[in-house]
Amino acid sequence: MYTLISEASFDSAHFLAGYNGKCRNIHGHRWTLKIEIYSDNLQQSGSCRGMILDFGDLKSELKNITDYYDHALIIEKNSLRESTFHALKEEGFRIIEIDFKPTAENFAKYFYDYFIEKGFFVKNSCVYETPNNCANYSEMR
Repeated sequence: MYTLISEASFDSAHFLAGYNGKCRNIHGHRWTLKIEIYSDNLQQSGSCRGMILDFGDLKSELKNITDYYDHALIIEKNSLRESTFHALKEEGFRIIEIDFKPTAENFAKYFYDYFIEKGFFVKNSCVYETPNNCANYSEMR
């Protein structure tokens, strides 16, 4: 099996509603997303002969998704009081609401599914919250 790994980073803030620890407070991360794709075979013809795919295709999609989350407050839907949410929006803060608790584990699964939907054969999705701590998601055994 052949694999390619590409990574990109984004800066954002989040908090973990209902969590009994420091992360219940709004805090920021330099998130790093590493996506590993695979193939049993390399392309046999054309300009990508000898490749799984052009790295540029993978890097472009990584850039799209990481740019979307960059410099935003990422929150789980309904985790803020409505008045707090509206006050932050009125101040011009960019808030992205998601359907899950914004943990590294949940983001690893989310990004895995995102790249699958884009047509990539994903082996592993790895999300670093810090340079030393990451969560992985894979459906391969």
